[in-house]
Amino acid sequence: MLDRTHKPHPEQGYLDLLDRVWREGTPRVDRTGVGTRALFGQSLRIDLSDGTLPLLTTKRVSWKTIVRELLWFLEGGTNIRPLLQNKVTIWTDWPLAKYRKVTGEQISQEDFEARIVADEAFAEQWGDLGPVYGAQWRHWPLFVPTDAEGEEKLYRRDPQGIDQIARLVHDIRHNPTSRRLIFTGWNVAELDGMALPPCHTTYQYFVAEGRLSGLLHQRSCDVGLGVPYNLVTASLLIRMLAQQCDLEPGEFVWFGGDVHVYQNHGDLVAEQLSRTPLPWPKLRFARKPASILDYKFEDFIVEGYQAHPAISAPIAV
Repeated sequence: MLDRTHKPHPEQGYLDLLDRVWREGTPRVDRTGVGTRALFGQSLRIDLSDGTLPLLTTKRVSWKTIVRELLWFLEGGTNIRPLLQNKVTIWTDWPLAKYRKVTGEQISQEDFEARIVADEAFAEQWGDLGPVYGAQWRHWPLFVPTDAEGEEKLYRRDPQGIDQIARLVHDIRHNPTSRRLIFTGWNVAELDGMALPPCHTTYQYFVAEGRLSGLLHQRSCDVGLGVPYNLVTASLLIRMLAQQCDLEPGEFVWFGGDVHVYQNHGDLVAEQLSRTPLPWPKLRFARKPASILDYKFEDFIVEGYQAHPAISAPIAV
């Protein structure tokens, strides 16, 4: 008799997606030249109501790196120097590639990162990524009229811009049934100035019965390397917003557009699918900060995380 009380491990949805994309994905030529196997329009649903954090266990994922990156986004950061000062290297590839191309110097990644950390002027010139996530989340461009006289109106950019995160918190608190609980990083006017246009593009939230649920639309989804990070980032945001707005966490819905696995990630796929998931960890906060912008790394406490060893795979730039 079928045991209908047995629920599959929540990580199984991700593993099924990884397997499906690898087996059924259409071969595609991508901008990196590596090539992918891709499906269009995939989704996952994850219950966060019991404090679960969707941190993969079939390979170890650095939750500390994810937290530090998220705090950098919320600070409005666009330069890799603060990340490197905390030994977070996940954004180095793009400015390093640009430096090598422009200067012709085949500097090692380690030496480049060391120069960024040691030399503030060098970091300002070579460590900036353009108006990436943090700039759009916290300082969406706003142009205001100048005081110039004449028939032609001139505009200047307000350096503060629009703080989408502050507006979102205000709206969740004061208009929780709104269908406009959204923020986005997809600023068409500034895409060309970004080292990498946003992969996780639009976040939307929904309040019901005292719980906050969130949806992430992700335009480009590297299932092997990127998506494990993106699932945690979006879940952390739901938990932080819920705490700030005196709500309980609800459900996280992930929707992917171009969902792909790189052709050179076959070993990663095979190894990860051979492993049995372990129980997912729980997340709690050490305190309730004064605002969504006041969280510190020490405020995030991840309990019970056990995982299989990490699986290395090349990143396509």
